[in-house]
Amino acid sequence: MSRFRPGPSHDTPYRGRLFPQRSRAAPHRISYISYGESTVFRRTISPAVLAAAAALALTTTAATAATAPGFLAGTDLPPHPSSPWTAGKVTTGLPDPTPFCLEGALPAAGSWHRSFGTDLDTGAVQVSVRASSDAAAAKLATALEREVAACAADWLRATPGGTASWQDYGKLSVEEGAHVYGVDTSIPDSEPGVHLYGIGRDGSTVTVVTWGQMGHLTDAPVAAFKKTTTTAVNKLSP
Repeated sequence: MSRFRPGPSHDTPYRGRLFPQRSRAAPHRISYISYGESTVFRRTISPAVLAAAAALALTTTAATAATAPGFLAGTDLPPHPSSPWTAGKVTTGLPDPTPFCLEGALPAAGSWHRSFGTDLDTGAVQVSVRASSDAAAAKLATALEREVAACAADWLRATPGGTASWQDYGKLSVEEGAHVYGVDTSIPDSEPGVHLYGIGRDGSTVTVVTWGQMGHLTDAPVAAFKKTTTTAVNKLSP
């Protein structure tokens, strides 16, 4: 696990949790925006990721975008100790807001999403993108993995006084492969936030599953989330 600690603090809770946000601007520019009475972190997506998303948007065909891939059910997510999962509808386009660490990195064209919630602070989102080819999908999956791996360090550059860590939980042997990561962010006098990411591919379809709640990586259900990620990839082509 990699842990960073730089030195004033500018991140804020998102929907009651420390779920900071990143988004596009000019290359490598860090900025802040007003979000109600809070300050929300915004981070520029790398040019390589923007290029991958833009290329995919140009090459996604109407045929591939017309049919939704298979999605997780609430029962496929890591069990919550005190609340059942509720699942929203499978919806075209990207969720609003886009999951932390992935703002600007996912193309809207050919995308579908489904949001999940509990009675408490734990939530999850699955986003799947149908690309025009296996090669385009592989390029997008690689770009998304790089974004998540760089997320903690990028967040800290805009959050002096905060701490963050990330963990590469390894690859999964399912279809064309999947990869699981964790990101943990915290600032003084605020609840910490932990996120898990599963990024996988089946042919020309890429899926990303994100899970988050208050806490640290030591609180995250990594083993159960790996099973969730495997299920998500297996369900892409029902």
